[in-house]
Amino acid sequence: MDAEKKRISHKTLSKSFNIWFWGALTCFSQEHMQTFGYLCSMLPIIKELYPNDNETQTNNIKAYTAFFNTNPMLGSVIIGATASLEEARANGENVDGQTINDMRAGLMGPIAGIGDSLIDGTLIPILLGIALGMSRNGSPVGAIFYIIVWDLIAYFGQRFLYFRGYKLGDKAVGFLVGKQGKAVRRAISIVGGMVVGGVLATWVNVTTSLQLRDNTGHVFLDLQKQLDGIFPGILTVIVTLFCWWLMSKKHVSAIWTMIILIGVAFVGVVLGVFNPGLKY
Repeated sequence: MDAEKKRISHKTLSKSFNIWFWGALTCFSQEHMQTFGYLCSMLPIIKELYPNDNETQTNNIKAYTAFFNTNPMLGSVIIGATASLEEARANGENVDGQTINDMRAGLMGPIAGIGDSLIDGTLIPILLGIALGMSRNGSPVGAIFYIIVWDLIAYFGQRFLYFRGYKLGDKAVGFLVGKQGKAVRRAISIVGGMVVGGVLATWVNVTTSLQLRDNTGHVFLDLQKQLDGIFPGILTVIVTLFCWWLMSKKHVSAIWTMIILIGVAFVGVVLGVFNPGLKY
């Protein structure tokens, strides 16, 4: 009679997921990145599949000491798929540590690229755009909305991906990197671009206070009025394209881009190009 097939309990899977959710960046460093968060999330699974066998636990856990780094939110699908592979290994299937590492190494990059563009580049700007609109006149509703909605999406979204990854194994990841996933990401990115454009038009406003006067003090050239007559909001467009050029083409970080903008604003105020409306 065949030995009873080992199964990971729902309680252990939930514990593994919660460890990943709260500790994906545990002991984060440039050398290890998310390795230890991944390792800790697999410990409950290893302990349940190989009870009272410290030697097997030690040998099998070595597969999770290899370097790992991906998008933490979408990366939960990899953790779930790994749990499925570990269960298969415990049941004597042809799965070893090298198989697990090959799967992880092959998915880290694609999942990171998809997650960073989908979550950081699309979902978060959409939520922030909605929150900004709700925070007009200093209302705290926007901030409360963002905190609650983002936390709910982050937790339950990651949990869904984790258990989907466990249930389907590497097939779950195939959806994210396949044709269907590509179409969904494309649609979401288009909507995200529209929202970001709406936020730009609503909240970003760059104007100049530069005026030229004659000997009598009469203003004979108001640069902002001239620009508005040609292309209203052209300075806003120029600044936006400048930031896009810095970050997209020159690969300047967002922090350095903000520092550059602060420097430009400071010089502009000193030269009289910009007027912050401050009274001294």
